[in-house]
Amino acid sequence: MKTHLVYSLFLLTFLALCGSRLGSAAELKVKITPDVVYGHKDGLALTFDVFTPTENANGAGVLFIVSGGWYSNWSPPEKLQGMFTALTSKGFTVFAVRHGSSPRYGIPDAVADVRRSVRFIRKNAEQFGVDPNRLGVFGISAGGHLSLTLGTTGDDGLASDADPLNKTSDRVQAVVAFVAPTDLTVAVKGAKDRLPAYGRFPALNLDVSQAKVYSPLFHVSADDAPTLLLAGVKDDLVPIFHNRNIHAAFDEKQVVNKLVEYPEAGHGFPPADMQQAMTELVGWFEKHLLK
Repeated sequence: MKTHLVYSLFLLTFLALCGSRLGSAAELKVKITPDVVYGHKDGLALTFDVFTPTENANGAGVLFIVSGGWYSNWSPPEKLQGMFTALTSKGFTVFAVRHGSSPRYGIPDAVADVRRSVRFIRKNAEQFGVDPNRLGVFGISAGGHLSLTLGTTGDDGLASDADPLNKTSDRVQAVVAFVAPTDLTVAVKGAKDRLPAYGRFPALNLDVSQAKVYSPLFHVSADDAPTLLLAGVKDDLVPIFHNRNIHAAFDEKQVVNKLVEYPEAGHGFPPADMQQAMTELVGWFEKHLLK
């Protein structure tokens, strides 16, 4: 089995659900701007696609982190647009962000890349027709992990950094994470009771101290973004304790958050659960990003 097969199946369910309500791009009234370059790595471009509503745009932007197993693959944006219909139809502008992909690049690289994407979008918010103070992020599995990392470790900009872009904040104002790992210390090589499946993910070749640095669970603080957690109780790849533990940590720090558990769902959601989860997602962003 390929390491990102489960993620791909999750996306197919996501697309199938949205696709039942889809038409052409014109019917959806969405403008697609592909392959916007937000940085470079080893001579390679880091890119995102933009899905902009052409009617009733609400000025809020939502980043979708394209990542499963910390692999970040390119797909024609026309094939991805169905994933975002629930958001674009409500006026949200969506950014499909790709990061440096495993196995060539690891989790530290992915985190640095998604941070840069937020800084770039915020700095160029006027160009994209969004409010720089109303940015949300969501992702699935590893994409959910990276979304939570942004929500728990964002900064206000690095004033002394030589790169002008890094002086811009990478904070987000709302997070939604599907089936997201929150504690990498239980997943890296040498971890006690590590699940055998984690050996298939090269990005998890970290020592325990590095794993802690990149685990959202250990960075929860009172100024974190409002966060919605969506998790399957029968998930055997990212067990439910990942989401229950960070939910408890958010509660302890009085961070606005909500955990929705799906009793019959695993690492992928059946259509009925996915439909309900999408309703939760849209409602969360409406509540926390709209004026």
